[in-house]
Amino acid sequence: VQLQASGGGLVQAGGSLRLSCAASGRTLNNYAVGWFRQAPGKERQFVARISWPGYNTYYADSVKGRFTTSRDSAKNTVYLQMNSLETEDTAVYYCAARPQSRQYYSRTYRREDDYNYWGQGTLVTVSS
Repeated sequence: VQLQASGGGLVQAGGSLRLSCAASGRTLNNYAVGWFRQAPGKERQFVARISWPGYNTYYADSVKGRFTTSRDSAKNTVYLQMNSLETEDTAVYYCAARPQSRQYYSRTYRREDDYNYWGQGTLVTVSS
């Protein structure tokens, strides 16, 4: 499966952005999708995960209550809605996918090596 992340840009603190992760080559059905980010000079970190079929989400503490991930099976796309953005949210954001059976819908999958497929990053810059 090929993943394409988009939607990044420049936004002021307190603003919102919605990132998209569009898949091609294969349906995202039966795949969990994760979001990660990498700030300048820092390691890549987990942000959020949405299970298949999509009713279970999991977030890093740093974004809980501000970010929401969702999926649209018809569009084969996963979204990351980011509200109340802070300068600390500035980073390159990546989406990633891994096969996931329904019975494992609650697994957190917060490690990079949990994922088999990665998209290119999209840059989010939050200005003060």
